[in-house]
Amino acid sequence: MGDISMMLPPAGLDEFLEELGWNNAAISPVAGDASFRRYFRAQRKDGRRAIIMDAPPPHEDPRPFIGLSKYLIQLGFRAPAIWGQDLEKGIVLLEDFGDVQMRMHLDEHPDEEWDVYRQAIDTLIQLSDKPPAPVPPYDMDTYLREVGLLTEWYMPAMALPVDQQGYDTMWRSALLPLEQEAHKVTVLRDYHSENIMLLDNARKGAGQGIIDYQDALVGHPAYDLVSILQDARRDVSPELENEMLCYYQEQTGFGDDFAYHYALLGAQRNTKIIGIFTRLWKRDGKARYLDFLPRMWGLLQRDLDHPRLGILKDWFDRHIPEQVRKSRPEGAPPA
Repeated sequence: MGDISMMLPPAGLDEFLEELGWNNAAISPVAGDASFRRYFRAQRKDGRRAIIMDAPPPHEDPRPFIGLSKYLIQLGFRAPAIWGQDLEKGIVLLEDFGDVQMRMHLDEHPDEEWDVYRQAIDTLIQLSDKPPAPVPPYDMDTYLREVGLLTEWYMPAMALPVDQQGYDTMWRSALLPLEQEAHKVTVLRDYHSENIMLLDNARKGAGQGIIDYQDALVGHPAYDLVSILQDARRDVSPELENEMLCYYQEQTGFGDDFAYHYALLGAQRNTKIIGIFTRLWKRDGKARYLDFLPRMWGLLQRDLDHPRLGILKDWFDRHIPEQVRKSRPEGAPPA
């Protein structure tokens, strides 16, 4: 059973809602993510609903989310409208996109997979043609810090030694082409099947809403494509992945190196996620994230098979053999 305090609304919520005309609304918890943020649903007697984001300082800062929401809405994307905010308390009242995640909908309606993914890719195509948001760059330091999560958390959990300097040098050299990419876009960074909401009761052809983009940076256009097509939470067939990748390239005109950059970013992102999921178990006690590791290793191995990623593939083959990738860390609960 989870911590009961996670179910309790934040202090000062009643006064916040009263000022916005949402007093006496029924409050219920909503499933959150892997951060310190919490979410609640407010429902008034007239049936109107809203989402309450509790992003308490100093752990969380809702301002990036608010700024990105306004940026996306101004450009015509379906991000939640901001109906009220208290930055001192870290409370935000948002438009409610409902509960139908893309992943959930496709579990029940697999025949709609192509249409739903095509619409999600269309959003990225449109985003690639817009001026980037006023957010920091996805620079080399960020890339290296992220792949460093593997050596910081996964390698010790598996009792594996690592030459950190050699590891960093390898990745720096491998990632250099990404910094040289001239076309930079807003990278939402967590664009996947649980952060895309199907609106209008999720009927076929319904619109899609985007959530969870507060960590956005300006970077390579392939990153969010990797996020959605190499999804940590849902299997995407290699055939669908390739079809959507080709469609994206056809619509954007990105050249021959794009597939190589896509595989490189896939290797970078999946390496990072293996480290993050290990940290969520080891530091935060969220062992369920270890269940995603077999999928992540499968995706990473697929990326490393790209002929231009041989140096990365050799490192992983030497330092994390296949039998290690298939095992769980010592002390972890069984799958």
